[in-house]
Amino acid sequence: MAIDLHTHSTESDGTESPAAVVAAAAVAGLSTIALTDHDTARGWTEAADAVGEYGVALVPGIEISCQSRGISVHLLGYLIDPTQPDLRGELERARESRRTRARRMVELIAEDLPLTWEDVVAQAGADATLGRPHIADALVAKGLVADRSEAFARYLHPSGKYHVSHYAPDPVRAVELVRRSGGVPVMAHPFAHQRGRVVADDVIEAMAAAGLAGLEAYHRDHDDEAREHALRLADRLGILVTGSSDYHGAGKPNRLGEHTTAPQVLEQIEAQATGATAVVRP
Repeated sequence: MAIDLHTHSTESDGTESPAAVVAAAAVAGLSTIALTDHDTARGWTEAADAVGEYGVALVPGIEISCQSRGISVHLLGYLIDPTQPDLRGELERARESRRTRARRMVELIAEDLPLTWEDVVAQAGADATLGRPHIADALVAKGLVADRSEAFARYLHPSGKYHVSHYAPDPVRAVELVRRSGGVPVMAHPFAHQRGRVVADDVIEAMAAAGLAGLEAYHRDHDDEAREHALRLADRLGILVTGSSDYHGAGKPNRLGEHTTAPQVLEQIEAQATGATAVVRP
């Protein structure tokens, strides 16, 4: 079994529809994927409908963008009940803040470059969780950069002149909300230093005390030192270890199945889930 528990579709910042992600997973030889779009469960139905056709099991999930002490933290929530009021309200607040932030960033960029809000919206799916990757895609479409990587490096980096902050919940609260919704929270790429600053261990310890189930140790943005750090910390805290691609289609170089999760770990995630959502199997 080849299990990849972190992928994105056009419902957030991926470049393929939910069904196309499932199809791509079949081509990659995966048995199971998790669809974990940012702050939304909108892609689950389409992905679930594709399970029977492509023979790939689906773990419904989300990725919640959090912030602790000014540092970005990404939390994966598997098998949640997306209708749970507290979690749903937090996700809606985050989505609206992302959109407002993106519009302001476009306004700033437009002072120097020929870019409009309409250019950005044209790169996003209907009701997608809109964010910086869509601005990057608009810059590519306008011929202003070669790809997303150049867009982020030149114009969309957190330390750049066009950066605008957005609302993001504290990660401990996010862990509590995922658990309240019956889901299982796993911290994505916890020590990906190349993305920027990472939180100290005490933040992850507080998340674990609130119910954090695991760390995504195996990820392309972890070098050997970061991976070993995650493995040691997970062992000390008695929590699970996962591996994932963080697939975005053509939006990133990440390839499906380049890192995977052990079947027994997925079994433990399923065993912890108490929400309304279950793994969808062929």
